[in-house]
Amino acid sequence: MKKDFKPYYAVIFTSIRTDGDNGYAKMANLMETLAKKQKGYIRIDSARDKVGITVSYWKTLDSISNWKQQSDHLIAQQLGIKKWYEWYNVRICKVEREYEFQQQ
Repeated sequence: MKKDFKPYYAVIFTSIRTDGDNGYAKMANLMETLAKKQKGYIRIDSARDKVGITVSYWKTLDSISNWKQQSDHLIAQQLGIKKWYEWYNVRICKVEREYEFQQQ
């Protein structure tokens, strides 16, 4: 664990997509660009096979709440319900510690 480690938050978005792109890729790129500009944003990780998992990391719960209410993000949320997702689940977790491995 890093010496100056401070707990932060992870928003875990797990989803199953509908068939076809239907503008999804363009909106996903826009959302990532906008999220990076939000106060409290740390980073994002994403993977998709049949089930997609996107984890965004934030400094505070307020920064997560502000991102959820961002105007373009609100539009994306509605389009997701109407066009892009068969199912999704959102979990918000506090990250108390972390560690990693990297092969040299």
